[in-house]
Amino acid sequence: MRSPFADILSPSVLLNLAGKRFFERGEDYYRSGAVHSLTEFEGILTARVIGTSTYRVKFWAEDDGRLRHSCSCPVGADGLFCKHCVAVGIAWLEEGVGERQPEKKGVGHGLTMDEVRTLLEGQNKEVLVRLLLEQAMDDERLQGRLMMWAARSRSGGLDLATFRRAIDDAFDPGDLLDYGSIHDFTQGIEDVVRAIAELLEEGFAQETIELSEYAMATAEGAMDYDAGGCVSGALGDLEELHHSACREASPDQKALARRLFEWELRGHYDTFFEATSTYADVLGEEGLAEYRRLAEEQWARIPTLGPGEVDPRRYGGERFRITHIMETLARQEGHVEALVGVLSRDLSRPHAYLRIAQIYREAGQSEKALEWAEEAMWVFPDEVHSGLREFLAREYHHRGRHEEATQLIWPQFARSPRLESYKELKRHAERAGRWEEWRNKALEYMRKDIARRKEESGHTYLSLPVNHSQLVRIFVWEGEIEAAWREAQEGGCSEELWLELAALREEEHPEEALAIYEKRIEPLIEQTNNAAYKAAYELLVRVRDLMQRLDREAEFEEYIELLRAEYKRKRNFMKLLQQIE
Repeated sequence: MRSPFADILSPSVLLNLAGKRFFERGEDYYRSGAVHSLTEFEGILTARVIGTSTYRVKFWAEDDGRLRHSCSCPVGADGLFCKHCVAVGIAWLEEGVGERQPEKKGVGHGLTMDEVRTLLEGQNKEVLVRLLLEQAMDDERLQGRLMMWAARSRSGGLDLATFRRAIDDAFDPGDLLDYGSIHDFTQGIEDVVRAIAELLEEGFAQETIELSEYAMATAEGAMDYDAGGCVSGALGDLEELHHSACREASPDQKALARRLFEWELRGHYDTFFEATSTYADVLGEEGLAEYRRLAEEQWARIPTLGPGEVDPRRYGGERFRITHIMETLARQEGHVEALVGVLSRDLSRPHAYLRIAQIYREAGQSEKALEWAEEAMWVFPDEVHSGLREFLAREYHHRGRHEEATQLIWPQFARSPRLESYKELKRHAERAGRWEEWRNKALEYMRKDIARRKEESGHTYLSLPVNHSQLVRIFVWEGEIEAAWREAQEGGCSEELWLELAALREEEHPEEALAIYEKRIEPLIEQTNNAAYKAAYELLVRVRDLMQRLDREAEFEEYIELLRAEYKRKRNFMKLLQQIE
């Protein structure tokens, strides 16, 4: 039988998946004999690769013909095509386990799994049972799978206790997980989830509900060991199984509502998040009414908060969760005032007013939206809440109140006088037709702010140096390159900006640009790392081009020779220097 890997495995495929570095290391692993137990059976290729530890590699083909892979190493746990995968791929290509050649006389070719299957099919049943049980005593995963299989087949009915024990074992990482055990931990969890899914397929819907809830509770207790997302992924799969089982079993609606509400209210991992939306088809009117009753009962215990007030329960998450539950119910009703009523329970911060204003605006009630936004500015006069100010400024612009909108934005700029807030101020001031006035005010404010910070920095050794970088950025953005240059000359700026200015002024002021580049080359070489060497080389290319323009080629050649003599021990930099013509 032709192997499914014959059409999807090739050296080029391995190179594309792994990249040059992993491909070369994978080749070395294969050549050193690191690949063992290479086996292909029914569209699955497995092998052990011995490196710093022993890792399990698995290949299989998707229905769309794409190659899928897994490896138990740290890189493979992140979903990447690692060097171990490369080694196994090369082993398959070199050794051809999928397509055996005719056996030469007196020379064995090694058995395939198909040949093993033929052998097993001819064996006595007792021999096979003994072989399987002996292996299960040394293989916990196999033992668990057999136990759950047997639990489904007991004459007295499904044995839930066995499943619970298997769930406990699967989500218990034992000692602290290391990269060598993550793969087995993940596979054990997948076995349990698959076994519960098989129960649902076999008609055990009610039992699936019970076991999936037990498994979710157990999984939540193992979230500290969510290596590679295996536990959170299992939680998602179990939720889907639970919902499907509820649709088939039609459990008591009130009892289900009580359990779902308790999960959503007390849980910490969004289990059954927005349950009334997801489970509306299962809960029915009776269940939804019970859910609402429980929510309103809990909601009545939540105190109303005014500006600046704090509810200690906010920080434990309880207030947040019941608030979200009530928001969900209000949105399902479709009444704006019901939703505003929920949000009005907590007006301790400006953001609450903003949310209510946004809800009214979305509902087309712009006057109420404006009222709530303006009230927030009155209640919290000293807070600079950018979202709230942006919202209110937009409302003012819609009403032609452009100057008021700009005045609202000014405190945001004053709090953080930098390019982005400057751009935002300009956007609003231009609508008022007064950008020139506001621009002058902004630049004057920045100069005073720089002077203040320079004075303050002189009183402590821990202060960061103050320069004119923000002014330089603004002038560069405005295309005022000469103004930016003057600011840099007067007050300094970041290294990045010096280089940007030099590049912008190369055409008209080559000598000044040249001085900036030359000043930075040798400090980069002194850093002794390849990234710095590359940066120094790129500056040298700019220096060469400028000196050619200035008819100073001989001076540049002399400079290169000096660098060769000074830094001849820096071999990696010398290699780059060889590329300079």
